[in-house]
Amino acid sequence: MLKLLRNEKTIIAFTLLYILPALWRSLSGGKMEFVLYVAVMGILLVPILILHHRVRLPPAALWALSLWGLAHMCGGLVEVPSSWPTAGESPVLYNWWIIPEKLKFDQAVHAFGFALTTWICWQALQWGFESNGVAIRPTFGLLVLCGAAGMGFGALNEVVEFVATLTVPETNVGGYINTGWDLVSNLVGCLIGCVLIWGFSRSET
Repeated sequence: MLKLLRNEKTIIAFTLLYILPALWRSLSGGKMEFVLYVAVMGILLVPILILHHRVRLPPAALWALSLWGLAHMCGGLVEVPSSWPTAGESPVLYNWWIIPEKLKFDQAVHAFGFALTTWICWQALQWGFESNGVAIRPTFGLLVLCGAAGMGFGALNEVVEFVATLTVPETNVGGYINTGWDLVSNLVGCLIGCVLIWGFSRSET
């Protein structure tokens, strides 16, 4: 059984502090799309804990995962002032143009999340080799593998959003163009993740 450290218990408590209000807000506001997302987050908690039990992810990765979840919940539930530029009809944080017509909050969250996912894939890959007595460095081939894994998880996220459009009457998922930009944002995040893994590895030598 995974024995949680004090810092890990703090992260779990922090996560619950935003998940429970987000669930209440989603139910009371009729935003069933986010009820589905909260359920998915709960399901994903199991493989993350199993992975952490084996790999022992660094605290920075665990905090980043929690903050990614917070950004996701706020993105669909927090409304922005009417003076802020937004895309679409719903004035929520996800639709806010951080840079008008160039960069949305949603896209930034996707890039952050899948840069993080790529890093975690590298942590898992590194552990897999080291547990068999083989030390590895982030070569081009291994980084491509981690980036591709990050993109795969990004595509799975789009499948979840597609399921939401089929099961929930009204969502803020958007259409084909939005999905395309989500995938581009995922790719940018995965590439950033690969570059950071390579860069930090170089600085350690």
